[in-house]
Amino acid sequence: MKAFRLDELEAERAANDGAYLQFLRERNMSVGLYALDAGAQDPQQPHHQDEVYFVVSGRAAITVGMETTQVSRGSVVYVPAGVAHKFHHISEDLRVMVVFSPPES
Repeated sequence: MKAFRLDELEAERAANDGAYLQFLRERNMSVGLYALDAGAQDPQQPHHQDEVYFVVSGRAAITVGMETTQVSRGSVVYVPAGVAHKFHHISEDLRVMVVFSPPES
């Protein structure tokens, strides 16, 4: 078993001065914590893997391809591999758990 606490992951991510912390990597998937502060710009480019975002906290909009929706705590968004996507209009600090399958390269 591998178990994690979000507060500890957030502290580790912040200590490493990065917006993203990969904390689990297995044969078929990887999982990380992504953080964007209110007003920040999301620099993401399309990924080679399918992704699932689970919003842990915060508020923003996300555009995936040509579709846009509002997200907040509890929102889950699927992004197919190769599709352009970005969080924007981040009105509250955003913390998102990201699952990549296969694992992020």
